[in-house]
Amino acid sequence: MNDTTHDELDAVLAAAASAAAPLAALRPAERAALLRAAADALDAAADELVPIAIAESALPEPRLTGEVARSSGQLRLFAEALEEGSYLEVIIDSADPNAAPVPRPDLRRMLVPLGPVLVFAASNFPFAFSVPGGDTASALAAGAPVVLKAHPGHPELSRRTGEVMVDALRAAGAPEGTFAVVFGMDAGTTALVDPRIKAAAFTGSVRGGRALLDIACTRPEPIPFYGELGSLNPVFVTQAAVAARGEAIVDGFIGSFTLGTGQFCTKPGLMFLPEGHGLEQRLVEGARGVGAAGMLNDRIRAGHAEERERLAGLSQLRTLVRGDDAEARVAPTLLATTAKELLADPDPVLQECFGPTSIVVEYSGPDELRAAAEAFGGNLTATVHAEDTDAGALSPLIDVLRDRAGRLVYNGWPTGVAVAWAMHHGGPYPSTTASIHTSVGVTAVRRFLRPVCYQNTPQALLPEALRDDNPLGLPRRVNGVVTQEGSGIPHP
Repeated sequence: MNDTTHDELDAVLAAAASAAAPLAALRPAERAALLRAAADALDAAADELVPIAIAESALPEPRLTGEVARSSGQLRLFAEALEEGSYLEVIIDSADPNAAPVPRPDLRRMLVPLGPVLVFAASNFPFAFSVPGGDTASALAAGAPVVLKAHPGHPELSRRTGEVMVDALRAAGAPEGTFAVVFGMDAGTTALVDPRIKAAAFTGSVRGGRALLDIACTRPEPIPFYGELGSLNPVFVTQAAVAARGEAIVDGFIGSFTLGTGQFCTKPGLMFLPEGHGLEQRLVEGARGVGAAGMLNDRIRAGHAEERERLAGLSQLRTLVRGDDAEARVAPTLLATTAKELLADPDPVLQECFGPTSIVVEYSGPDELRAAAEAFGGNLTATVHAEDTDAGALSPLIDVLRDRAGRLVYNGWPTGVAVAWAMHHGGPYPSTTASIHTSVGVTAVRRFLRPVCYQNTPQALLPEALRDDNPLGLPRRVNGVVTQEGSGIPHP
């Protein structure tokens, strides 16, 4: 696939800038129709797109077919959210001449689109975090045109999926320039500094994401940069949980850290077990029982091999199961240490290894377990396996994990991120560059919106969402009370 030229990129950016105002001006229900059209087109093209994805990613057909359904379902969920309307966060405070200490003017606040968004596609989910993924869906739902920088790991899939999306949006009446795909590293970095781009989203490595964050923040006009970077996703298991269902926990852990050949951003990178757990044989047999599988591409496979060898060479770690690369296939590796050894020098151990490698850590008691939890930086997830009898003693650990992770999982596994209203897929740095936002779920749309307050503005000049009669039927907070009613708003 040829890289996008400078002139081609300029035309794409010009079209996105031209599309920004008319796309933002569409009513929520009108944008919802665009999203549903894109979802329908994606589903209709699945039989063509999935074989391309198989050839470029080495992922199996059932996984990729599921990704298509996830991506189209996500577009439809955002369409429902647009029609429901609370994403606009409409707030109206009527004028109050008797307010203390000074009279209050009529104030009306809502969210509006930022403008064109640059999305850097990810490699590990060729649909769900790529061309038709969550960043694209949430930006389009916000009313922001999208310029998507394709991932080099699946260029032909990106090209063809982009064509499907563009054709569907155009046929549904979207402004020209609403969506486009560009190729090449230079195109991505050039677009990132272009003043027509007003926000950017990225999923990938800490090194790559941090470099792009620095570019976004040092532009003459800095812009929001929403990066999902690296995460270890630790798992903490209590003594009571081991006694009640230790073997089932081990089986779940093996399945989770090897799922998709360990190429999930929510893969559990460490599991903490109490001393004397007696589960080492089950761990070894479980890891050895998982067959070798392909990784996304040669670069990712080489990166995993390099990090796996670095970890295996650390004095704090011993090898339980050694997985090697054979004919482009990778088998799981399982390492082990103690919390005492980990805490003596945590930084070399607490590094993400993207692939089917994980670490088992034995701890001596609750105090050591909490100290180990405190050694972590930001994570997307943290998991606790416990029993009801542990509830009273767990609060200190939960408090530590709450400060270090965006999603706390209880008696489950972090792999698998539901696309839902309540989902938060984010966390403190380095898991993301903006811990107050999510890249999955309905509230992901908030990343590409900004608030505007209208003060003492005549009805004729207000957006429909802020007018007294509420013609869009939106849920609004009027004088402190949430309502969908129109009219009846007092005026000075």
